[in-house]
Amino acid sequence: QVQLVESGGGLVQPGGSLRLSCATSGIGFPFYAMFWYRQAPGKQRELVAGIEIDGRANHAESVKGRFIISRDNSKGTVYLQMNSLKPEDTAVYYCHAVNKVGLERGDYWGQGTQVTVSS
Repeated sequence: QVQLVESGGGLVQPGGSLRLSCATSGIGFPFYAMFWYRQAPGKQRELVAGIEIDGRANHAESVKGRFIISRDNSKGTVYLQMNSLKPEDTAVYYCHAVNKVGLERGDYWGQGTQVTVSS
């Protein structure tokens, strides 16, 4: 079965750091673009960062310079390093795997992990 398992969320003080991980199984991970989204209370889900199969990465303006997305194809895992965290980063963070081309097409979501930034 396809599984996306997230870890690394929790409670952190402003200015602190966390690293989120999303371990995948059941997919041909090297052929999937990977994304991190977040959803804060009362707000729409927003794209935080994405990384293509060739390693090209993009980050939302709100997190640029603070967050870094990366992937390890040998482990089938995508990461989100979050530094200089702010209270407005508080949200449920979701990983998303997408393969739109080829025989193994897929669109899968993790269950989400809570990140709370508070003093």
